[in-house]
Formats: sequence, C-alpha cells, structure tokens
Amino acid sequence: MRGDARPVSTAPISPCCTFRLPSTVMIRPCSEACPMLTDALARFPRLELITTPTPLEHLPRLSRHLGRDIWIKRDDLTPLALGGNKARKLEYLGADALALGADVLVTAGAIQSNHVRQTAALAARQGLGCLALLENPLGTNEDNYLGNGNRLLLDLFGSEVEAVANLDNADELLQASAERLRSAGRRPYVVPIGGSNALGALGYVRAGLELAEQMHGAGEDFAAVALASGSAGTHSGLALALAHARPSSRVVGVTVSRPQATQRPKVEGLLQRTAELLGVQVPAGLQVELWDQYFAPRYGEPNAATLAAIRLLAEQEGVLLDPVYTGKAFAGLLNGLARGAFPGTGPLLFLHTGGAPALFAYYPWALGA
Repeated sequence: MRGDARPVSTAPISPCCTFRLPSTVMIRPCSEACPMLTDALARFPRLELITTPTPLEHLPRLSRHLGRDIWIKRDDLTPLALGGNKARKLEYLGADALALGADVLVTAGAIQSNHVRQTAALAARQGLGCLALLENPLGTNEDNYLGNGNRLLLDLFGSEVEAVANLDNADELLQASAERLRSAGRRPYVVPIGGSNALGALGYVRAGLELAEQMHGAGEDFAAVALASGSAGTHSGLALALAHARPSSRVVGVTVSRPQATQRPKVEGLLQRTAELLGVQVPAGLQVELWDQYFAPRYGEPNAATLAAIRLLAEQEGVLLDPVYTGKAFAGLLNGLARGAFPGTGPLLFLHTGGAPALFAYYPWALGA
C-alpha cells in the first residue's frame, strides 16, 4: 500500500450504528432490502477515506424562515481535501487503481472542478502522480477563477495540469493521455469525469444506505431528497439505494449543466449499469425525476437565484454552498417549495455535495457583484 492511507477494506456497512443529531440517536435496523445491497457492496474493495457517517442535520432557522422543515445531509464534510461527494466515489475507484498497480491518476474537469481537487488529493495521499485535463467553461480571464479556489489546491497537491479547449470528447482525451503515459513507462489509471462510472457510483449506493439508516434513527420520512445532478454518479447511486431501502423516498435531481432530455439517459443508463455491477434489479417503481429550470445560463455560471440561495443558507445557518452545483440545486429546492412542487407538510432533505472552495474563485461574483 502506498502512502499513509488506511488499508483497503471490504467490510460491509454496520446494520446498527450511531450518528449525532442534537443528541445521539441509535440507528434502528434498516429495511430488509439493505442486507442485499450491503452484501453486494462488500464484494468490492474500498479505501476507507470516510470512516464515520456524515451528519444529518435539521436546519431550524431556515425551517422557520421557509415554514417547512428542512434537513441537510452534510457530504460537504467528508474528510478528503475540504470535503465533498467525490470522496465517496474515490473510495472505490482508488482501491481499483491500487489493485491494478497504477502510479498515476488521469482525470479531467473544469478549472474549478471539485472532482479534480479530490482526485488530486487522493493521488498525493497515496503517493501517486496526477494528471488533470482542465477546460475553461466560462472562457474568462479573471485571475481569481484561473488561479484561486480548487485550481490553487491542484498546485499544492503537486498535480500536473494540461489545458484543453473543451471536454466534449473527454473519454478520448483521457485515453490518449493515458496511452502517452504508458508509452513513457508509467502505469496510468483513468478516473472518469466526476468519478461517474458504475464502480464510482457504488459510493452513493453506500451513502444511500447510510442515509436510510439515519432516517430510521431520526424517525424521519422525507417528502423529498433534493440534490445536484451533473455527471450522474451521485444521483444514480443514491436513487438506486433509496429505491431498495426506502422505496417511498422521492429523489429530485436538479440539473447543473444540461436539460433533462439530455441528462435523463445519463442517469438512467448509469443507474442500470450500477445495478448490473452489483447484481441487483432496478426496482420497477423507480422513476428518475429531474428539474432543469435552474442551470441557466450554462454550466459553471451562477444566476441570480443561485447567488440568492447561497446567501440565504449562509445567513440563516452558516452553511456554505458553491456557485456551480449546490447553489443551483438549493435554488431549485427553494423554488420548488415556493411553487408547490413538494405537496404536503413533510420535511425536505438537501444532499450537500460540497464545493465551497470554489467560492474563492468566484469573488466578487459570489457576492452578487
């Protein structure tokens, strides 16, 4: 094993654990579907980057402000490199890379990619090289965007960075870079954009089971779970897990980069491939729900509703969102509540997938300036 990481683990999720709300609550056994998914997950090696459940928190001030109970799942607090959802995917992808004897990780994303940041951190932690192919989706020359936030951290992690015009053909670019490295005697491992293939999505199957256990412990059935839907791995894995473990759960993916007509086949296809990898069925009642009213004008560019959502959560609860993913997704939740898209009075849950380091790259834009 390279570096100082914990050993690769195939240990299943404990069927009974504790987590911390305002007080400590014992987790009751999950539904009978959980052991099937837990056993299926246990076949896959996993780096133990996340050793305890991320918090499930009630947001009391925001709830009073909105007139509806709002909860948040704090995957922005995962331990790797200032947190975020990609650490869950990298537990499985990183284990696979080490098992194959890789000495360099190759991945791609935008200049302010959270995924690239956490991949670079994992590479540093494991003593691996990291090659990052970066695009500038905004076409901006702003110094903060080009050199601050996540981009700054790549230099600290010692990553090699190559600028590319765009990532429309990302798979081909990644494979070409990997082949070039092989020709130079290296052993590359390609990590897809967002860590979103079937193996990476296992991280959010596991997270979905973790959340189901926390829901049992808190005694909460959420009217809906809202999250950002981008490269589709988080959305697919979570939806699959909750469809098995909490079939009454409604999962709403707020798109951050494309209309639902384009996003739907990405989510549904990856969901099916993840189920096949695990050897389980996609439940017949699972329907992928996508909202695409909030990503405009384009990926990486926040709109007024995004900036207002970031400020609201910061002022009400001291929780930081980002301008690319969680800000847009939370704007979707807020607008959905305002337009009656969440019928009834049941509590709502927001999955916070991280991204706050990008705020520094968006100054003063993030302040609405």
